[in-house]
Amino acid sequence: MSQDRHGERQQRLKQKVDERIEAAQLERGIVIVYTGNGKGKTTAAFGTVCRAIGHGKKAAVVQFIKGNWDNGERNILEPLGVPFHVMATGFTWETQNKQTDTQACLETWHNALQLLQDPQYDLVALDELTYMVSYHYLPISDVINALTLRPENQSVIITGRACHRELLDFADTVTEMRPVKHAFDAGIKAQKGIDW
Repeated sequence: MSQDRHGERQQRLKQKVDERIEAAQLERGIVIVYTGNGKGKTTAAFGTVCRAIGHGKKAAVVQFIKGNWDNGERNILEPLGVPFHVMATGFTWETQNKQTDTQACLETWHNALQLLQDPQYDLVALDELTYMVSYHYLPISDVINALTLRPENQSVIITGRACHRELLDFADTVTEMRPVKHAFDAGIKAQKGIDW
């Protein structure tokens, strides 16, 4: 391709991008969902939390399912002032007790609600929240209501597989992680600092 043709193509691309930027003038917080069966949903959420902190914004994290095990993201973010609220029961396939898991979920959700009502938080990450809805520990109507009533400029990230259709419809941005290949499937142990 000649330089002239390349330049013309890039100019057309620039014009389209500039038009989209000009059209996007609304300023408010957004709801982002990272879902799907692929790896990287929580990692993407924490990347955004790091970005927010790097720009001087205030963020908080609520983790459902994962428990109090060593967490590299928490190790770096908590000392930077990012509060973590963690559902202390851990993985639901380990506990196998719906009553205690539901109670733990509701206690953790109470912490999430406080953050979702606090305008000082620019970003709230609700890690693995989708499971709480799909396991019927938490009504989808409660989640949608809390997201609707949150401060106007607060953004929220929700992660987890099998995201409820109402939540997908409500969100502003949805990314589905699709598994292509995973080292664990080849018998490679999950690695500290890489996988968790």
